Amino acid sequence: MALRFICLLLAACTFACNPTKDRTQTESESTVFKIAFGSCGEQYKPQPVLERVVEQKPDLFIYLGDNIYSDTESLDTLKKNYQILANRPEFQKLKAEVPIIATWDDHDYGWNDSGRHYRLRKESKEVFLSFFGVADETVKEHDGIYHTVVKEVAGKKIQFIMLDMRTFRDKLLKYNGNRQGQAGYDYEMDYSPYTTSDSTMLGEAQWKWLEAKLREPADLRIIGSSTQFGITHNGYEAWANFPHEQKRFTDLIKSTRANGVLFISGDVHYAEVSRLTAEGLYPIYDVTASGITSTWDFATPNDNRIDGPIMENHFGLLTLNFNDDPEINMQIIDYTGKSRINRTVKLKELMF
Repeated sequence: MALRFICLLLAACTFACNPTKDRTQTESESTVFKIAFGSCGEQYKPQPVLERVVEQKPDLFIYLGDNIYSDTESLDTLKKNYQILANRPEFQKLKAEVPIIATWDDHDYGWNDSGRHYRLRKESKEVFLSFFGVADETVKEHDGIYHTVVKEVAGKKIQFIMLDMRTFRDKLLKYNGNRQGQAGYDYEMDYSPYTTSDSTMLGEAQWKWLEAKLREPADLRIIGSSTQFGITHNGYEAWANFPHEQKRFTDLIKSTRANGVLFISGDVHYAEVSRLTAEGLYPIYDVTASGITSTWDFATPNDNRIDGPIMENHFGLLTLNFNDDPEINMQIIDYTGKSRINRTVKLKELMF
């Protein structure tokens, strides 16, 4: 009897320490569900932001890319850099106490600003899946790492759509002019937006999958995008470099009548909240949390910015309250534990 009890205890511990095993489950009767998220963590630096995450006791943590900085064409180097992260005590505590899901961006995918031409993309996928694990077994049946996670809280369905912004993306268009010295753009831009539709961010297979997912019933849909969706063009990486793809997404939300879409994103080394508006569509919020360890000297212009920027290291926190009038609280919390952005929207505001 005692031996059987010990075996059951060990099994329970195994599940708790490896939360990626089961991604579709009914949560407790509580109406509150907390989602922490972040990006851009250099594996060889201390990560006190992760300690602040654990203090919030979230129900889920989402890595949004640049989870390590590797930039390599050596699988041994890539694996070594993931192991450095695995050995960090802050990461170990996070993993032990909070379920984790993830997508990647360029520095953990393969190379800075890389897309479908990165030659080790298939091998990099295997390393990613080995490290993070993905319970959605369909991810093994297609190229790339796009997948979904579903949670049920207080009778409400939360759909997490984790995009792959690297495996299928065409080359970026080099900047074709110089706006240096103009108001707000006193820096050298890297990229210009495409003016034609003969390029892609997601690739047709991922677009087809995305449409099917948006047609599934859900009360709230969290879109995990490693690069920013809701900003205006700034000359760096973002959906704004592929405006036809950005419009395709908003058109797809409209054609599928998908309620409750909200983006979370990373990449830029600062935090902000953007609000994108399109005719015939409810507001699309994009909460950017980028800076577990990384920082940047300045925030680029963004006509859609409504909160921020926050330049210090931080993470994002969504607190979902499925009460009689469900609401979503969006926060950016810095490395000291101070809330720097705090905005609440009603779920009914994200509906047709």
